Amino acid sequence: MKLLLDFLPLLLFFATYRYAKGHLDGATAFVNDHFGFMVSGGVVAPDEAPVLLATLVIIVASVVQIAVLKARGQKVDTMLWVVLALVTVLGGATIWFHSTAFLKWKPTALSWGMAGAFWAARAVFRKNLLQSMMGGQIRLPDPVWWRLNSVWIAFFGAMGAINLAVAYSVSFDTWVDFKTFGVPGLTLLFTLAQGVYMSRHIDEDPPAPAVAAKEPL
Repeated sequence: MKLLLDFLPLLLFFATYRYAKGHLDGATAFVNDHFGFMVSGGVVAPDEAPVLLATLVIIVASVVQIAVLKARGQKVDTMLWVVLALVTVLGGATIWFHSTAFLKWKPTALSWGMAGAFWAARAVFRKNLLQSMMGGQIRLPDPVWWRLNSVWIAFFGAMGAINLAVAYSVSFDTWVDFKTFGVPGLTLLFTLAQGVYMSRHIDEDPPAPAVAAKEPL
């Protein structure tokens, strides 16, 4: 259930975009009649309608996602707040300026922001964010945690670069497919590989309280 809720905004974006592409006249009329005031110039061209409508859907879906978690008394992960901020700001810019460039940069901004956070925590505070997040569920030697932390930094950096490479080398339709299925697929493969690596170093003793160790000077 949680996994579905996490991916629901992205799936709704994909479904809305594909539906609008297949019903272009109706989508264009709907966007202009109801949301024309939200775009610069007040008029949405037919080739712009699908992405603008899908962007509106993902913004609303992201807000509803957090509202549902709050209503159920569940903790809202920091990542969800960051995603909501990026979707709202960059999605809003996409709508107003009639440009998909802002939307294309959203996954990269998120990935590089995460890489920067992991790197800054290590370089400035000598803290291991990955251990802080997962140390309560699994026990590993400190050197392993630091290697994994470095791998996550590299992964986020690479994913940001891959997104831009795809976004500016293929059609927008193909990029939407990659964003919806390719990015989660690569993330899943990376997570599975990390799980295999962790299983070879796991400490079978009961896990200690999740306190991230400082990296040795």
